[in-house]
This record gives sequence, structure tokens and C-alpha cells, in this order.
Amino acid sequence: MDWLLAMIYYWLKAGHIIFVIFWMAGLFMLPRYFVYHQEAAPDSPENAVWTEREGKLLKIILWPSLVVVWVLGLALAMSIGAFVQGWFLAKLLFALGLTGYHFWLATYHKVLATGKRRLTGKQLRMLNEIPGLAAAFIVVLVVIKPF
Repeated sequence: MDWLLAMIYYWLKAGHIIFVIFWMAGLFMLPRYFVYHQEAAPDSPENAVWTEREGKLLKIILWPSLVVVWVLGLALAMSIGAFVQGWFLAKLLFALGLTGYHFWLATYHKVLATGKRRLTGKQLRMLNEIPGLAAAFIVVLVVIKPF
């Protein structure tokens, strides 16, 4: 029985890592799309093309990956009793932050679709660094387990 639980754990872990990679790829791509989208005139055909591209990225990659990452991640945490470990709680905060960032990106996609340009290209490029920084902290927390 222990062997079966161990095998399930490794499959959960592999799936979690795979879908984190998909999710992170989307989190890096979408703000870059926004930079190009903002350069298009609000009422131009190019604006509609960028809106469609962003929508597909959200629908096909980002939303499904987000769900799978959370489901597998919580299953992993439950299987090892991680909810009482400091490193995991810190990781959980970063994951919640990335999830909030994801929701903000989805909202900004809708704003751009209406023709509003609230941020500059430079601001969007700076925001594009958030997933990379969060990923670096998460990897350190998971591998080193500093507390």
C-alpha cells in the first residue's frame, strides 16, 4: 500500500510541475501581448486581433493550468501534511499572489478590449517580472525548505 501511495505522490508532483510550467509560460506571455496590444489603435482591426489572441491564451492555457496547478498542489500538500510547515505556508502565499496577478491580468485583458490603455508599455514590462521573481522564491522555498 505504501508503494501505491508513493507512486501517486510522484505522479501528482510530476503533473503539478508540468502545469506550473504551462501556467508560468502564460503568465510571461500575456503581459507581452498587452505591450503589443496597447500599440494598436483602440478601434483598429489589430486591436481585435490582439484581444482574440489574449482571450485564447487565457482560455486554452492560463485558466486550465491555474485550476490543475491548484488541484494537484493541494493534493500534494495534503499527502505530505504540508499545511503545518513554514516553507509551505510561505509558498502558499506566493501562489496566492500569483493567482491574484493572474486574475488582474484577466481583468486588464477586458480593459484593453474596450480600448482603454491604463498602463504604459514600460509599466507592463515591469509587471512582467512578477512571475519570475515569485517562481524564484517558490523554488527556493520548495528545494531548500529554509523554515
